[in-house]
Amino acid sequence: MERTRYTLAQRLLHWVMALMVLAVLAIGLTFMALDYRGTVETFGKQATDALYKYHKTFGILLLVLTILRLALRWRYPAPPYRPPLTGFERLAAGGVHVLLYLVLIGMPIGGWIATAAGGYPVQFFDLNLPGLIGKDKVLSETLFGLHGAAGLLPDIRGLEGAPPAPFPPRRRGLGAPWGPL
Repeated sequence: MERTRYTLAQRLLHWVMALMVLAVLAIGLTFMALDYRGTVETFGKQATDALYKYHKTFGILLLVLTILRLALRWRYPAPPYRPPLTGFERLAAGGVHVLLYLVLIGMPIGGWIATAAGGYPVQFFDLNLPGLIGKDKVLSETLFGLHGAAGLLPDIRGLEGAPPAPFPPRRRGLGAPWGPL
């Protein structure tokens, strides 16, 4: 029998990751808008340090969960779209999906390397993880710039499965984790 929706684990993972992406995006945009000094002036030193710690922690968790999500996707392939996609739609959706996974893997790794290159601690909750490279101020600034720019990408996840207006909406069984919407 053909599945019509993702497994419960895939649906829960999707929504947990979506909330985490919103959290790291909100924190990252705060850093971009206020910079470190402005964040300290607005929220205080202790809250700013917590924001940095949890931005890094959630980024690393997103990296691990993305790998888990890919493993689940390999084990339990996506259910088909209803109605089926045209060739162009399938190609576009697949491309957006690949881009999503590249961002979900690349952003945390890029942030980790930028943090280490800047000489800052790579925090995971209250643990300091090893830096992947030594201190390099120029590399750190460049990578943080790319990291921030990539965070400003449009919501590529929303594009997959949401074709332009001339196409009918497609459902693929992600919906709410507890049942159909």
